Amino acid sequence: MANEAANVEILKAAYRQWHDSRGGSVAQIMEVCDPDISWGSVPRGAAPLTFAKECCSRDEMRSYFDGLLADWSMVHYTIDEYIAQGDTVVARGSCAWTNKKTGKIAETPKVDFWRFRNGKAVEFYEYFDTAGVAAAAA
Repeated sequence: MANEAANVEILKAAYRQWHDSRGGSVAQIMEVCDPDISWGSVPRGAAPLTFAKECCSRDEMRSYFDGLLADWSMVHYTIDEYIAQGDTVVARGSCAWTNKKTGKIAETPKVDFWRFRNGKAVEFYEYFDTAGVAAAAA
């Protein structure tokens, strides 16, 4: 149970900073992750959400954030619930982003799946309304 609580606290701090900085805390999120993290997203890099692709390392993850922040500005990122069991934490909430090209806002429910080992995230997968986000990019 101690590891579950510790993993939740790691994510609470990271999400709080992510929201408060409006996406300016990429370094903190990357620090939470193991160098060999498996990072994935429902769109799997499909246009127009090409940034949301699968990555096999923390170094590759950087392109995810570079693409996201090049095209989108965060309105909010709110996590309402954390569910932890063993080495897994699921974060459930919502987020909203403004597309810099279209000016449209995408508001979506958000679920992030995390798996930890020795205090570092080794797996991440995100779920969100891909159709709504793609529509805001068009």
